[in-house]
Amino acid sequence: MAAAPPPGLTDSPPGWLDAYPVPVSGGDLFGDAADPVAARWRAVASGLAALSEGDPVALQDTATRNAADLGLTFRVTGEEEERAWPLNAMPVVIGAGEWEVIERGLIQRAELFEHLAADIYSDQRMVREGHLPAAVIAGSPFFARKMLDPARRLGAEQAHPHFIQVYSADLARGPRGQWRVLQDRVRIASGIGYALENRLAMTRLAGHLLADQQVRRIVDFFAVMREGMIAACGREAPRIALLTPGRFNQTYAEQAHLARYLGFPLVEGRDLSVVEDRLWVGTIAGPKRVDSIWRWINTTSLDPLAFDARSQLGVANLFEAWARGGVGMINWPGTEVLESPAFAAFMPRLCKVVLGEEPILPNIATWWCGQAAEGATVAARLAELAILPAFGQPVEGLERREPVAGADLDSVQRGALLEALARRPMDYCGQEIVHLSTAPAIVGGEVVPRPFTVRAFVARDADGNWTVMPGGFARLAASQALPTSLMGEGEISADVWVVDEAPSPAQFTVRTLTEPPISRGGGILASQAADNLYWFGRYNERAQLVTRVLRALLDGSVEIDGGPAEQGGVVGALVGLLGETGSIASQDEAPGAAADVQAICAAVLAEASLPGGVTALMRRRQAVGLALRERFARDFWRLVSQAVPQVDLHRPATLLGAVRSLTEHFSALAGLVSENMVRSAAWRFLEIGQRIERAQGICRMVRRLGDAASPAGPDGPDGTGALGVLLDLCDSQIIYRTRYLTGPMAGPVRDLLLLDPDNPRALVFQIAGVVEHLAALPSVRDDNLPEAPMRAARALLGRLQAAAAQDMTSLALTEIEQELYGLSDAISARYFLQFDPEQAERRTALL
Repeated sequence: MAAAPPPGLTDSPPGWLDAYPVPVSGGDLFGDAADPVAARWRAVASGLAALSEGDPVALQDTATRNAADLGLTFRVTGEEEERAWPLNAMPVVIGAGEWEVIERGLIQRAELFEHLAADIYSDQRMVREGHLPAAVIAGSPFFARKMLDPARRLGAEQAHPHFIQVYSADLARGPRGQWRVLQDRVRIASGIGYALENRLAMTRLAGHLLADQQVRRIVDFFAVMREGMIAACGREAPRIALLTPGRFNQTYAEQAHLARYLGFPLVEGRDLSVVEDRLWVGTIAGPKRVDSIWRWINTTSLDPLAFDARSQLGVANLFEAWARGGVGMINWPGTEVLESPAFAAFMPRLCKVVLGEEPILPNIATWWCGQAAEGATVAARLAELAILPAFGQPVEGLERREPVAGADLDSVQRGALLEALARRPMDYCGQEIVHLSTAPAIVGGEVVPRPFTVRAFVARDADGNWTVMPGGFARLAASQALPTSLMGEGEISADVWVVDEAPSPAQFTVRTLTEPPISRGGGILASQAADNLYWFGRYNERAQLVTRVLRALLDGSVEIDGGPAEQGGVVGALVGLLGETGSIASQDEAPGAAADVQAICAAVLAEASLPGGVTALMRRRQAVGLALRERFARDFWRLVSQAVPQVDLHRPATLLGAVRSLTEHFSALAGLVSENMVRSAAWRFLEIGQRIERAQGICRMVRRLGDAASPAGPDGPDGTGALGVLLDLCDSQIIYRTRYLTGPMAGPVRDLLLLDPDNPRALVFQIAGVVEHLAALPSVRDDNLPEAPMRAARALLGRLQAAAAQDMTSLALTEIEQELYGLSDAISARYFLQFDPEQAERRTALL
């Protein structure tokens, strides 16, 4: 007799699953579900339908928008541009009973890998007793021979006893409902951040449904994982950093989101240095110790002195520091030797030998061709199997790391592969071809079955015990093609909901954590991050200046009514300013017609090669912003990611509209910085970059338009047009008219724009702001004397405070611009990517 559906689900309204085409052959997660879980599926579908008035397209659009709001992106291998994260609005629902088997299997497998890693890098009993061929270990490019010396590992074993702290696996569900492991992921648990973001996006979409349908929370898993990482450090209040290969990595967006959520600094190898067997991150306050790193790079890239000398991702002497116990590492070097398909061929036997148990979650059947019988089997059954490199690296006949179905090879390819397999059989594995179960998904406005895999995650808690995330993220394939390890064309992701058949209050209680001591500030600021923030501010301000000039050219000024001669002089000055900023090639003469002005403005907006083009500046801003993703709020990042509006040269109104839209964009960004950014060192460096760039822009604008307004200038003795445009460019038109009951005149305008300390758009205000920000930054001097950037900024501020309007000649402004270049160089030399090993040694002696 079938179990009764959970309370409250008997009267569920009709939903999208009523007409769902369950495959006749079985193997569908909804179609195979027991009655209580099937009722949950229907209730979820009905609830989602109610949110969108029964329109799947509208629901999917909302889910896509939520993912975009969260800043979810990924990069396909070989592409430079990021893509929007493809989140499906229909979750994958798994019953608690089915998940309990998966959970036990994952813990068993994680424990098995821990034992195997310890055996490989100690007495190698599995090899000595004949359970595992030595070539399966030695053939892997990730086998770290330097790990074999017990004396070198003594310090690491004492401080950090676990080889594996975080583990994940790709799981496939077969047509009969059996779960198997497609691939183990010991090196990097990629996807763990996307699982979190998928859940956050779905909570925005349908938060009440998760509670109503008894969906297990996943946020507690991240708290437990973080506690486990902290406990493994063996030090109170440790500093744990996430070591990333950089912003061009396929999952960099995930790494940034994860670092922000966990509160870990996101660092690259060039941020770090090793001194006296301890790891230090270069910050604006000098070097700071790092107690442990969660590595997202290969073992071979960790340390150019210990592994691959060509690596530019790692840190010199990092392995030695780790081996002596000076820094922790998640996971240990060399553990990825366990990931190879060749290793998977021996997992069933190893599970019985090491744990004395049958595998709860067996991996898909795999044959390593390095053994004669297995190699002959693969060659004979080539058309029935998938063929892949044994150690995860491209080999002859297989140009990619992903499996290739033997049946898909033509006769020439099949012959070449068989010849290569005969020459070097140890380089190849054969695997059974997996037929995946399907699950409901919203595709093309309909709810249809899609093949799926699930990536599940396991981590250690503070006591060293394993805990499993109650969910994960699912990948929905476009066909029954061989599943791969990376998101590809046509694939979409989905949140995984593990549902209890009856209410389980324990699943919804927030963990009680020890209250941390009160702390203020924005944490450490690595030198590279400070550098990026500084240049983000500069590029943003520079793009804003160019946009203001375009608006002045297109929109005019209330003061330009002096006739063609005056307008020609002002336009010439503005075009010259564009040339000086690198927005256009230098213009010897002013454009002679409005059409010429429009063409110039359109070209500047679309310019991507010249350094001062708006598109080029926006791209540079976004490029440095990518390296700061973990520091930016989602609303801020969404604005930064906006593209330059497209314009039609034949429709002048669209050109002016695009410029006005960009002006609003910069205003919105400035508002977010002003209202939302904590007044930390990060905010100060963004402000410093912005103020130095604005100061240089003011000097250039006053020089260009001031010369145009002089009696010797091209527009005659009046010059009010040029001065009026200058006031518009500096947002000072209103205050000038309030203060002076006359049209713009040279002396008052120069005083207001250069020397008035109360005008936020004045030159002196920018330099005063730089001095204030520099004074608030930490000093590394022991004598309390001002550092070089502060001395340069104060000297410039003093010069401006002592000056009169008539002193601000073009020559003086040119000199001030040069001083600003010097100030920028002084800031770079002091704060960016600086690290003093001698100073770190002195600090080490005090610890």
